[in-house]
Amino acid sequence: MSNRILIFYGSYRSDRMGIRLAEFVVERFRRRGDDIELIDAKAINLPMLDRMYKEYPPGKAPEQLERLAGKIRDADGFVFVTGEYNWGVQPGLKNLTDHFLEEWFWRPAAIASYSGGRLSGTRSATAWHGTLSEMGMVVVSSTIAVGPIAQTLDANAAPTGEGGKALERAFLRFADDLAWWMEAAKLQRQRKPPPY
Repeated sequence: MSNRILIFYGSYRSDRMGIRLAEFVVERFRRRGDDIELIDAKAINLPMLDRMYKEYPPGKAPEQLERLAGKIRDADGFVFVTGEYNWGVQPGLKNLTDHFLEEWFWRPAAIASYSGGRLSGTRSATAWHGTLSEMGMVVVSSTIAVGPIAQTLDANAAPTGEGGKALERAFLRFADDLAWWMEAAKLQRQRKPPPY
């Protein structure tokens, strides 16, 4: 059974390296037969948060918010591909995520982090875990952490070297974990409406 998965990526930098990890994740989930869409915060380019989607009267939200809210509601699960900025999360991805709330509820999320160094963005992944949980998502325990990204994925998002081999191995568990929770959440939503 195909799952509808949104892959969120948040760097606004001109020489983005993390897009390699986002493209790797997209391609690997597609190989599994999932229905995948990459949501690039830079391409969507939402303004800094002033009013959340839910704060607009019905039918009055800007079109790009309306479209994205529908995509989030229709998804079975999410993957957040995040770099680490000064021990924290990328502001572009956080800004995009904060425009929504109830749309995220009752679906699982997975985190794939990266950095140019050896710590692989793990501090950002740790920060995202609490944020996504607070926003109503079940965050799966399996993660992907890539660093140094330039030595793990080439310019075409193909794995290279020992880091690339480790990434390929890690992806299998990562994807299986997310798939298990997506199936569980779908079955539960069919069985019983969410409590709020």
